Amino acid sequence: MLRSDSRVKARLRAMLFAVLAMALPGCASYQLGTGSGPTFRTLFIEPVRVEALVPQAQVAVGTQLRETFLRDGRVRLAGSSDSADAVLAIVLDRYERAVATVRPDDTGLARRFDVELIARATLTDRRTGKVIFANRPLVARRGVFTDSGLVPAEYQNLPLLAQDLARQAQQAVLDTW
Repeated sequence: MLRSDSRVKARLRAMLFAVLAMALPGCASYQLGTGSGPTFRTLFIEPVRVEALVPQAQVAVGTQLRETFLRDGRVRLAGSSDSADAVLAIVLDRYERAVATVRPDDTGLARRFDVELIARATLTDRRTGKVIFANRPLVARRGVFTDSGLVPAEYQNLPLLAQDLARQAQQAVLDTW
């Protein structure tokens, strides 16, 4: 009886050793994070160009872009394009509004709109002059409830749209292409 217990324990030890021998080399090369960083260290964000009729959008999107890249920390923001390795240009193309929900007592009045802020981004490596990506679409969507009026609701929604665009731009610039 004792011999069979010791054989079982020996086999279990051998199997455990075999599993560990196969698993540990795989874990040794694991890295936290995205794996590869950008090919540049400094980034200049050009002033946002606005081709859509969205008041105050230039400032809101530009501020959110800078804050998003500062929080991330993988690249340092440069004060001018001359001192940067790469340059990011954002153009706000369109602002669209579509009726999503109407009021039950009057179907002619909208209660909720779905709004989209549509932009395009271009990233250029200033050292080589190579365009890393051009006119990459960025789209931020949000719902706007008009209970307090459409204009105040859209004004309050603009920073959220800007934040969504900034996150998308950050992912486009810093994540592996």
